[in-house]
Amino acid sequence: MFTLRAAAERGRSNLGWLDSRHTFSFSNYHDPAHMGFGTLRVLNEDRVAPGQGFATHSHRDMEILSWVLEGALEHKDSLGIGAVIRPGELQRMSAGTGVTHSEFNASAVAPVHFLQIWLLPDTQGLAPGYAQRVFTAGELRDQLRPIASGDGREGSVTVHQDVVVYAARLGAGVAVAHVPAAARRVWLQVARGAVEVDGRVFNAGDGLAWVRPARVTLRAREAAEVLLFDLAA
Repeated sequence: MFTLRAAAERGRSNLGWLDSRHTFSFSNYHDPAHMGFGTLRVLNEDRVAPGQGFATHSHRDMEILSWVLEGALEHKDSLGIGAVIRPGELQRMSAGTGVTHSEFNASAVAPVHFLQIWLLPDTQGLAPGYAQRVFTAGELRDQLRPIASGDGREGSVTVHQDVVVYAARLGAGVAVAHVPAAARRVWLQVARGAVEVDGRVFNAGDGLAWVRPARVTLRAREAAEVLLFDLAA
C-alpha cells in the first residue's frame, strides 16, 4: 500500500517570477511530517518567468538533479560549466565540498517548467562534479528508463547514492511495472498527465510513496510523464 502526497497539499513559494511547489520541507516551507523520503530530500516543481532565475548561490554535500518538462534552463557554475538544459536532458551537479551556481530561464519570451531534485550523497566532502545526458524520445517512450543511478546502469547519469531514478513518457492506456529488490523504497512523481494506480487516478504534482513494495504498477489514463525513484530502505 502506498502513501499519497497530494499535489494540492504541497508547500508553495510564489515570488512573482518564480512559482515553486515543495513536496518536502524547503526554504521557508517547513513541515516536520514531510522532511524527505529516505535519501530523497528535495522535490520541487518550479516555474520560472521568461528571463528570470536564481542568482548565484552556494550548495554543498548534495546531489542535485534538474529535469526540464517545458522550456529551457540555463546553468552556470564555479566549475566553469555553462549549459542549457531542455526536455529529455538530465543535469546532475554534485555539490560536494562546495559549489556556486546560477539557474536562469534561457528564454526571454517563454516560461521554463522543471523539477529540481536533491539526493543526500553517500559520502560527505566529495569533489564537486557535473554531468549532463540527453535521453531521446524513443528511450523514454512507454517504458521506465533509468536516467540516474549509483552504478551508471544503461548509460544513466551517475550519482553518489544507492538509487535508481527512472523517467517515462507514457501514451494513454500504456501500463508499466517496476519490481524493486527487497528492502527498497519507491517514490512515484506524476510530472504531467494522469496515471492510475491500484484503481485510483492521480494527476500532475501528485506523489506516491511505498516502503518495501513487491511491485509497483501504473497505467496512463492520458498521456503522462512520470519519475520513479528506487531508493534504499
